[in-house]
Amino acid sequence: MSATAPTATFFSSFSSKDLLFLGEAALNTLQISAISIGLGTLAGLIFGWLLYEGKLWATLTLAPILDIFRSVPLIIQLVLFFNFAPIIGLRLDPFQSGIIVLTIYTAALVAHVVRGGLESVGEPLHRAARSLGMTYWQDTFFVVPPIALRAVFPSWVGVALGVMKDSALVSVLGYVELLKASQILITRTQEPFIILLCAGAFYFALSFPVARYAAYLERKWAV
Repeated sequence: MSATAPTATFFSSFSSKDLLFLGEAALNTLQISAISIGLGTLAGLIFGWLLYEGKLWATLTLAPILDIFRSVPLIIQLVLFFNFAPIIGLRLDPFQSGIIVLTIYTAALVAHVVRGGLESVGEPLHRAARSLGMTYWQDTFFVVPPIALRAVFPSWVGVALGVMKDSALVSVLGYVELLKASQILITRTQEPFIILLCAGAFYFALSFPVARYAAYLERKWAV
């Protein structure tokens, strides 16, 4: 009597361990997004102020560079930088490369948002500050921000949420964030619907609190 040969199993069903794996990937997404948005916002504030001041060198050099990063698809920027960095002697892993590219991309978007906010502060307000004896820097740090922030904040929130979702493109470099983790699990379990549903829920859990808190601040400032 011959024994039955064991059947090889290549796929396994979605389990709680896989959900935990997605949760860890969501934390990776949050980490790379938070760092990139934070650094990119700081750089964008500086770049936006330079563009607002209208210096000739900023108009001729900085503005075109920022337009390139705003216009070229992010996935192309990621792939080009990751493959070009070793040529110039930079040994960067996917996380580091993603941080650099996402930071510059965020800075390019925030710079134009900041410039628009600064331009929303009317010239009469600047003249009133001067008439009170305030210096240029006192006007810049104490008069402009409270007004410009209300104009900038909604657009900045949109940029931040967009960058958080765009961070999924770092998966092309091999960084295991939500999209990459989803691809790995779909390949192994062949259950794309439930995995993508869970990934979408994680993205929602990351984005929704930011959007709601931003809406709360806007209502508070409107009072």
